Amino acid sequence: MTDIAPSRRRENTRTRLMDAAAEMFAEVGIDAASVEAVCERAGFTRGAFYSNFASKEELFLALCARSAETTIAAVRERVTSIEDRGLETAGDVMQLVQEVLEATGEDRLDVLLGAETRLQALRNPGFAEAYLALNRGLGESVTQLVRDIADARGLSLRLPADVATELLLSVWISTSETALLTRQAPAESRSGLAERLSQVVGLILE
Repeated sequence: MTDIAPSRRRENTRTRLMDAAAEMFAEVGIDAASVEAVCERAGFTRGAFYSNFASKEELFLALCARSAETTIAAVRERVTSIEDRGLETAGDVMQLVQEVLEATGEDRLDVLLGAETRLQALRNPGFAEAYLALNRGLGESVTQLVRDIADARGLSLRLPADVATELLLSVWISTSETALLTRQAPAESRSGLAERLSQVVGLILE
């Protein structure tokens, strides 16, 4: 019992620091967000910060990992519904793919943080290596989704599964970011994303 409470407190501290940092990084970028500002927003001291993270950059990479894990988990959860829902037509398959990617592209904070992550990866080789590794995990999960739904329903792909995944993810990112840039309402954003993904899936599946 004596070991559980400190462990939970530490995990709670890390979570609050990461949540505060995610907001700060999305709002002003990692360069402009100071450790002090993150601590103030989270309600902790610098000591609490440095007992959990060696640097702001380490915290940023931890956030990238958490975001990727959350997204991959959401994708895998949707994948398990392939057989449960008894998809019968190409239209059913399109709907599932749309739902998977829509579910991971609705949150404004996640879209902003994703954009900041890509920007930092372009500038910093260390971030680039971590970003590419995490991105591969998401890509592999979506690729498996594409393969599974094609195999389960006897559908053919006009493109290799990994190329189809790159196309889907590129459209997902571009459409989600454009929705933020044009200040679209959430309902309008979801509708636009669904339309774009439907068009792409229609090109991928035969």
